[in-house]
Amino acid sequence: MTKLVKNAVGRLVPTEINGEVAVPFMGVNKYKPEGNKHAPKLTTNADFPVDGNKQVASLKEALIKSGLKDGMTISTHHHFRNGDLLANMTFDIAKELGIKGLRWFPSASFPCHEHLIQYLEDGTISHIEGSMNGPLGRFASQGKMQKTAVLRSHGGRYQAVQDGEVKIDIAVIGAACADFFGNANGLYGQSASGLLGFALVDSQYADKVIVVTDNMKPFPCIPWQIQGNYVDYTVEIEKIGIPEKIISGTTKVTKSPDRLLLAEMTAKFCEATGIIKEGFSFQTGAGGTSLSVSNYFAQIMREKGIKARFARGGSNKYLVEMLNEGLIEYILDGQTFDLDGVTSMAENANHVWTSPFTSYNFHNKGNFAQLVDVVILGATEVDVNFNGNVATHSDGYMLHGIGGWQNCLFSKTVILPIPLFRDRIPVVLDEVTTICGPGELIDVIVTERGIAINPLRKDLIEKAKNSNLPLKTIHELKQEAEKICGKPQKPILGDKIIAAIKWVDGTVIDTVKNVL
Repeated sequence: MTKLVKNAVGRLVPTEINGEVAVPFMGVNKYKPEGNKHAPKLTTNADFPVDGNKQVASLKEALIKSGLKDGMTISTHHHFRNGDLLANMTFDIAKELGIKGLRWFPSASFPCHEHLIQYLEDGTISHIEGSMNGPLGRFASQGKMQKTAVLRSHGGRYQAVQDGEVKIDIAVIGAACADFFGNANGLYGQSASGLLGFALVDSQYADKVIVVTDNMKPFPCIPWQIQGNYVDYTVEIEKIGIPEKIISGTTKVTKSPDRLLLAEMTAKFCEATGIIKEGFSFQTGAGGTSLSVSNYFAQIMREKGIKARFARGGSNKYLVEMLNEGLIEYILDGQTFDLDGVTSMAENANHVWTSPFTSYNFHNKGNFAQLVDVVILGATEVDVNFNGNVATHSDGYMLHGIGGWQNCLFSKTVILPIPLFRDRIPVVLDEVTTICGPGELIDVIVTERGIAINPLRKDLIEKAKNSNLPLKTIHELKQEAEKICGKPQKPILGDKIIAAIKWVDGTVIDTVKNVL
């Protein structure tokens, strides 16, 4: 049986995962890596076509030429979101070739990947190291995956590959636009997704790199978000994604009165504490509440006659409108959520694509996340110690990925606008089901019934004390939730560890056990 040890947040975690050594979480900023970055195999220009044409007839041919065999690690990226066709196609080919025991290493998965459950069942795929949303998460939570899943943040994924923790054998990179040499971007064509930053590490470190497009252009494909010098084979197919599921068309502000109240309270808190000021920076997500926060920020900025130096994206029409109005000088974009974002990125020099390397990689000489003044995030649960959970629900099911959430906790102020309860289940608990982020990094919890400031942030408590905001302690919020809903029952879990939650530095912060 795998040895379990207690880590710095008091959780029992394994020292070995799938036969590989695992380091327990030591605390924020405590683990200091040694050694050098992982390096892919040396290659020579002499082995590649003199005319630069790396195009082969099919994805199947590219996978065979790449040496696809049992036990390999295959990576894909999630810029096509729920419209992705390429990951399913890749493993259909693996099944056809009789390949077994593959590790799938996606930057994220979506409900469209439910198709791959059959390959988890028959052993084509042994396990997933990446987010498992919806059906895949439910499958894993029921203890059905052959090996242990590993969940990482976007930055943690880059760190794992860079550090040699995960060696990618074959990377399959889908691009809306590419040339035969392998230069590629996500800006133009029927499958436009914006940028390709989540595939950057795959292109740089994988042994073999395949770029697949449904929009092959003559050399050079400009701009190149993926550089062809990293690419082994290129393929053109009829369709790599379903456009209406890649891009939502319009990302919408919430109409829920409760969520609008959360957004308004969050913006007022930022105004009252002086966070919103000339030259500040912020990051909000693409959820309805977060979009509403951006709108309230814009109102305050107009009233005060100030502008932000930059906003970190996920970009959407509301951030683009703020950029065009001059309320923001730059969008530093990590993921493009709608057509307005894609168009802006293609046309506006101040709408800049970024990657997990620049924004989130913790084993780096700094990253952009720590330069952001305020970040607005969600959570499935928080506890009285301000620990946050984004991977599992209160029933124990693992239904969400970590995304950039952990990485964003290093911003100067972290605010979680969350309802006090969902479906009559309290969100503020004595102890979260799964610790994805330690409480010392989470500063403010905004609920419809009050705002709790982490006692560590005495500066924010001092600035907010004379405002008319409904300030409460985290314990008062928990008691209020339980008064309305009753004390929540803990999920009924088995003993099998079905997933490990990695912290941004590659250490294990918690585990997820099977649901009974």
